[in-house]
Amino acid sequence: MPRVALFVTCLVDMFRPSVGFATVKLLEDAGCTVEVPETQTCCGQPAYNSGDRATAAQIAQQVIVAFESYDYVVAPSGSCAGTIVKDYPDLVQGAWVPRAQALAAKTHEITSFLVDVLGVESVTADIPRLTTYHDSCSGLRTLGVRDQPRKLLASTGVTVREMDEAEVCCGFGGTFCVKYPDISASMVADKVGHATDTGAELLLAGDLGCLMNMAGKASREGRGIEVRHVVEVLAGMTDTPAIGEPK
Repeated sequence: MPRVALFVTCLVDMFRPSVGFATVKLLEDAGCTVEVPETQTCCGQPAYNSGDRATAAQIAQQVIVAFESYDYVVAPSGSCAGTIVKDYPDLVQGAWVPRAQALAAKTHEITSFLVDVLGVESVTADIPRLTTYHDSCSGLRTLGVRDQPRKLLASTGVTVREMDEAEVCCGFGGTFCVKYPDISASMVADKVGHATDTGAELLLAGDLGCLMNMAGKASREGRGIEVRHVVEVLAGMTDTPAIGEPK
């Protein structure tokens, strides 16, 4: 039975804990023992993307210490997982490098872990709704996450109707949306427009930053499309309000 550490992520912890609980359910249903290291913090991506490599390296070292004893590390975020996999080995120095490389080798985004590592072909949820899927930048480009969530969604009865430019950035990009708000606003407007053009009831993705950005725009424009993290659907945990909806 694999001993898996859940990397919760900052956004999930602060804004959408249901994503963390859904991830735990999926992992346990797949036969994993799941633990949540109490000493975990941010992955360091905001500091790294802002050019503060010294702080990012300190955070990386803390994450390595907290997670390196587990068989696998799994995150409901291609962005955070991608930071650990791609950036940590280049960020740290000296004796930390092989430790970072070892952690990177066993860190995965949740749908990729289920499909590519555990060989999961289906989940037990039964949610026959029309959806569309946004491919988050880091998950797609850094980790190759595209077919895995769609494969698992198909087993739930969900129909995925592909939107135009599903692989194009939603405009969030972490600090990008703060540095370039006008460009970001235009990008998310295009993304939400493409999503609603499909006629889908649900807009899904694998990164909460993207989802909050798209949900906010959809709500402000009265688009009437429900926005959720893909793991909530895969785990059958859709009784909570969608992202951006009132309690």
